Amino acid sequence: MNEEIDVETAQAAAQSIAANNFDPTKIITHHTEPIVNAIKQYLNVPFLMKLTGTVIMLLIIYIIYRICRSMILRLPENKLKAQHSMMIQKTLKYIYYVCAAMYVLGLFGIKFSAIWGAAGVAGVAIGFAAQTSVSNIISGLFVLSEKAMKIGDLVTIDGVTGVVDSTDLLSVKIHTLDNQLVRVPNSTIINKNFLNTSYFPQRRMTIGVSVSYDTDMTLALETLKKAPALCPTVLREPEPAAWFDKFGEKGIDLVLAVWFKSEDFLQTKNSAFIAIKKVYDEAGIEIPYYKLNVKMLSGGTE
Repeated sequence: MNEEIDVETAQAAAQSIAANNFDPTKIITHHTEPIVNAIKQYLNVPFLMKLTGTVIMLLIIYIIYRICRSMILRLPENKLKAQHSMMIQKTLKYIYYVCAAMYVLGLFGIKFSAIWGAAGVAGVAIGFAAQTSVSNIISGLFVLSEKAMKIGDLVTIDGVTGVVDSTDLLSVKIHTLDNQLVRVPNSTIINKNFLNTSYFPQRRMTIGVSVSYDTDMTLALETLKKAPALCPTVLREPEPAAWFDKFGEKGIDLVLAVWFKSEDFLQTKNSAFIAIKKVYDEAGIEIPYYKLNVKMLSGGTE
C-alpha cells in the first residue's frame, strides 16, 4: 500500500514539473549570467591594453626605484651617512607602493576623490590615536637633523646602553652589549638624557688608585706617570696626566688619565690596570686594601 502511494506521489511531482516547463539549465544560467557579464565587461581590448600599460608603468617605476637605490648604496660614507641612506631607501619604497596602489585602483575605475573624502573623516579619529606616532616622527626629524648618532655608535639612551642598528622616523633600534634588541622611540631621545660614547674619535679614561700612607708621595706620583708607556693603545697626544685626588680612608688616592681611540676602550682599560700594578710592584709601593684585625681573647669573654 505504501509503495503504491510513493509511486503516485512521484508521478504527480513529475507531471507538475513538466507542466511548469522546469529546465535546470535556466536556473544555472540565471545564477552565472551576472558573473559572465562582468567578465565580458572587463576582458575586452581596451581593458587589456590599459592593464598592459599599467604593468609596464609599474615596471618602469620599479626599475627607477632600483636604480636610485643602487646609486644611494654606492655613495661613500663621507657623502651620505648610513642612517640617511636607510631613510631615503625606505621613503623611495613607500613612494613606489603608493604609486602602484594608485595605478591599480585607477585601473578598476575607483575615484580618488571618494577615497580622500573618507580619509578626511577617518583622519580626525585616527589623529587622536596617532598623537604618539606623530610626536615620534617629528622627534625623528630633529634627531636626523642634529646628526647626534650614526649606525654603529655606542650610545646610552634613558639608561639603556647599546650599539645603534638603525634610525627610523619612529624609533631607533639598538642592540645591547648582551645582544638584546631595544626599540627606543624618538621622543624618548629628545626628552631624556642621551650619551653617545662613539661621537668623538678619541676618549679619555680616568683610573683611580690608592697607595699606603707610608709611601713617599712624590715617588708614588712619578711612578704612576710611567704606567701609560706600557699601554700600546694609549695616545701620546693629548698627553697622559696623573694627580693626587684626596686622602682616603685606606690610603692616598691618585688618578691617572689617558687618551685612546674610542674603539680601543676595553684593551686600553685592561692594559692600564696591568701597567699600574706592574710599576708599583717594581717600585715596592703597596696598594692598600681593607684589612680585618681579629683579637683572640683568652680566659673567657669580657
